[in-house]
Amino acid sequence: MRAAWAVRVLALPLLLLTLPAVVEAQSYTNNYGIWTYTNANGTTTITGYSGPGGAVTIPSEINDLPVTSIGASAFYECRFLTSVTIPDSVTSIGDYAFYACSMSSITIPNSVISIGDWAFYECNLAGVTIGSGVKTIGDWAFGYCSLITLTIPNSVTSIGDWAFGDCWDLTTVTIGNGVTNIGTSIGAASFVECESLTSVTIGAGVTNIGDQVFLDCLNLTNITVDTRNPAYCDVDGVLFNKSLTTLVECPGRLAGAYTIPNGVSSIEDFAFYECVGLTSVSIPDSVTNIGSYAFWHCSGLTNVTIGDNVTNIGEEAFSNCFGLTSVIIPDSVITIGASAFFTCNNLSSVRIGKSVTSIGDYAFQGCPGLSSVTIGSGVTNIGAGAFFSSKNLSSVYFEGNAPSLGSDVFDGDTNATVYYLPGTTGWGAPFGVSTVLWNPEVQPGSFAVRTNQFGFNITGSSNLVVVIQATTSLANPTWSPLQTNTLNGSPLYFSDPQWTNYPSRFYRVTWP
Repeated sequence: MRAAWAVRVLALPLLLLTLPAVVEAQSYTNNYGIWTYTNANGTTTITGYSGPGGAVTIPSEINDLPVTSIGASAFYECRFLTSVTIPDSVTSIGDYAFYACSMSSITIPNSVISIGDWAFYECNLAGVTIGSGVKTIGDWAFGYCSLITLTIPNSVTSIGDWAFGDCWDLTTVTIGNGVTNIGTSIGAASFVECESLTSVTIGAGVTNIGDQVFLDCLNLTNITVDTRNPAYCDVDGVLFNKSLTTLVECPGRLAGAYTIPNGVSSIEDFAFYECVGLTSVSIPDSVTNIGSYAFWHCSGLTNVTIGDNVTNIGEEAFSNCFGLTSVIIPDSVITIGASAFFTCNNLSSVRIGKSVTSIGDYAFQGCPGLSSVTIGSGVTNIGAGAFFSSKNLSSVYFEGNAPSLGSDVFDGDTNATVYYLPGTTGWGAPFGVSTVLWNPEVQPGSFAVRTNQFGFNITGSSNLVVVIQATTSLANPTWSPLQTNTLNGSPLYFSDPQWTNYPSRFYRVTWP
């Protein structure tokens, strides 16, 4: 008996693969030269140009189809152009469209909606008229141009990152009411290094300003915000958020002493970046955050008063503040960021509050004038190179237990000695510098009046430097230094000839 085999035939659907249409570049010649272009959806995009240059007018149509777009890199590095006329038919200017061309001015018609990234970069443009239909200006769109004045119309809603970066001749900027974003990403600096910029007017619609928007605008004297703006305002030319709780940007030309208004809780990243004329700043108790690079390269800053509620000092916050001589970091501070006081050349003494738990990498690296540091009891970690190459550092006083150390914390500090208090732990581990117990003690039985002066004996290890301070009240003490001495192994007698001039007098012995 033969086996019966059943065969089932499956009907498969016919698959039709649709390939994208190939857009073929074509060429067109007129009195200005040879144009390459593509057509799509009944419109024309200019993709390239070759010809004698000079003054060139872009055709408004080719073969009865309107020219609506200037494509990416269409005039890339056409350095022989002296001027370009863009027709009213154009709605978009592509990325790099006129990159490194040589025209001195440009009028962008009202029909244009978008200007691409790098579109007019390095074009030597001294003047630009931006049409009333433009909505977006791309990243670096007018970077390295020679613009002198700039008005951004109300139609524009977004200005890209570094859109007008390195426009060194730009003096005034007016930002229209339609703009909502200036610098759209973190690190954006729409007007970076516009060194001649003196004034900026921000319209009513701006609700987001990116980091570093006016970075290195060293001559900026005034930032004005439309009073109708819901997100930002200005006070004496300084940019704040509307509620005056955040200091956003200080004009680079600010000089002399500045007091941050009470009520401000945050100093934004880069807020006082390179304000080289700033000599002193007072930070109120309302401030809790000092942002990264907040006072970077404020080279004239000699004095800073940090309020009692600051909890964070960001990385490089006071880096390159060459004139700063001393810093008291209050007990409220928890974190000192990396390189926070990097290369503060004239910084001579630092007192770090008891709530700080971490000192960032390189926080005080390259501070050759630093001689004395007091580190609060809360510090548990000191980052790599924190005091690296602070060559004149002689005394580091720890109020708590030994912290963990990153690499090279005291490398290059050949004269430094670490002093620690009795009862603290962890000091057997190598620190890279000498560690010495700081153990001065007032001898209880030595209190006496001699020749009408109250005094007492102090004992302790040789070569310890001790400061005797006095106050009239322990409830709200204000300690005043009376005498500084170095112990030599024998009891040191201290006496106070002024003791009878006060209703009460309290003393303490401390380190410098």
